[in-house]
Amino acid sequence: MLQDILSGIPLGIFLSFMIGPVFFVLLETSAVKGFRAAFVFDLGVVTADILFITLAYFSSYRLILSIKNDPAIYIFGGILMLTYGIISFLKIKKATKNLDENLVIEITKNNYLSLFFKGFLLNFINVGVLLFWFLILITFGPKLELESSRMIVFFSTVIGTYLFVDTGKIILAKQLKHKMTPNNILKIKKIISILLVAFGLVLMFQGWFPSDQKLAKKVLEKIE
Repeated sequence: MLQDILSGIPLGIFLSFMIGPVFFVLLETSAVKGFRAAFVFDLGVVTADILFITLAYFSSYRLILSIKNDPAIYIFGGILMLTYGIISFLKIKKATKNLDENLVIEITKNNYLSLFFKGFLLNFINVGVLLFWFLILITFGPKLELESSRMIVFFSTVIGTYLFVDTGKIILAKQLKHKMTPNNILKIKKIISILLVAFGLVLMFQGWFPSDQKLAKKVLEKIE
């Protein structure tokens, strides 16, 4: 069990520092809305990860391969992320133009249920996350002898470490909250919206040019 825990810790740290939309939105949420809001958002992200791990565990690699080779999945996820980013950008641009502080307050107020689902959906629509967990499963599964108890310990350690490191990131980002004037809040949110648009485009390109994912394909072909 100790060996499984030690194997899961580095992966959890690595996962926490993977650069993606969730990474930036988590830091922005902490800086603008505070610790609780960011932690609830992160719980939504982790819930999507747990769902992906469960799906990867109970699915055959052929199902994952069919999802991976279906460009429509990536294009659909990219469109959702792109649309969300554009709508957010337009809303923030309107607030910036008129410096509407009431709108700034509305944008920054905490709705924990909404934040949870925001974290869940941002992670869930990225099909690459499902592929990532499947690759982790087929890489570490044989080492864990595919024993359910050992795999639960391993993946629980990964998720627990991920949450622990993310909590540190949230606390550090929260230190910036005293600098969050209405102008600065809108600037940060505008940057995050642009990043979401960029990540949405990248996800769509993965659907248009599926050959970019050769590494995953080679791994799956070896298993076959």
